Amino acid sequence: MSYADSFSLKGKVALVTGASYGIGFALASALAEAGATIAFNDINEEFLKKGVEAYKAAGIDAKGYICDVTDEPGVQKMIADIEKDLGPVDILVNNAGIIKRVPMHEMDVKDFRQVIDIDLTAPFILAKAVIPGMIKQGGGKIINICSMMSELGRETVSAYAAAKGGLKMLTRNIASEYGALNIQCNGIGPGYIETPQTAPLREPGHPFNSFILAKTPANRWGTTEDLKGPAVFLASAASDFVNGHVLYVDGGILAYIGKQP
Repeated sequence: MSYADSFSLKGKVALVTGASYGIGFALASALAEAGATIAFNDINEEFLKKGVEAYKAAGIDAKGYICDVTDEPGVQKMIADIEKDLGPVDILVNNAGIIKRVPMHEMDVKDFRQVIDIDLTAPFILAKAVIPGMIKQGGGKIINICSMMSELGRETVSAYAAAKGGLKMLTRNIASEYGALNIQCNGIGPGYIETPQTAPLREPGHPFNSFILAKTPANRWGTTEDLKGPAVFLASAASDFVNGHVLYVDGGILAYIGKQP
């Protein structure tokens, strides 16, 4: 295999969770561009339909499934359906997630548990579901979408930071437990990314925009395009000796103390 060919995903089946829009859609699109067949899920028919339309508009033949990623029997059924429809899952991207911004002393424990359930327990459920098939095939790739909150704390995100910190360690443990079986599990830690949801925060003069630019050596917000190359790398044979690593795509924030006031 040539160096360039090692990045090809031709013949691979990739499942990207929560990929009807946003970062998940961008990651799935990148894998499709590299040759993978795409499966994705969302929690209801409305979101799934919008996702299917978005993939069609992008010229991608993606197969959508309704599935709650916190429901283990539902996940097991989805994996079985994907195997029947498309073939065994070669690449899993655990992208589905939520955040609840509430001061910790005001946060209801049910909300804390919901964030942990979706952002940490669900990746465990998905990985558990695909690993037997990967073992049978002789290998596979798992990519967990972590966060800078895997490393840093911040006001109002106690549940999210706890979940993403746990996801970082789950990533390392999957790598440790299944690396000898040619399964690589790595993470991507996005920085602050331009999305429709962050548009109000990115207005010139907004205090949060100024804060992010001052903390980022690249002096800009990231884009979903910035995440595509890392995703293809970690999904491909080019990363076969990379395992248990979280690749932070953050413009240098974690390396930088910030500008002096």
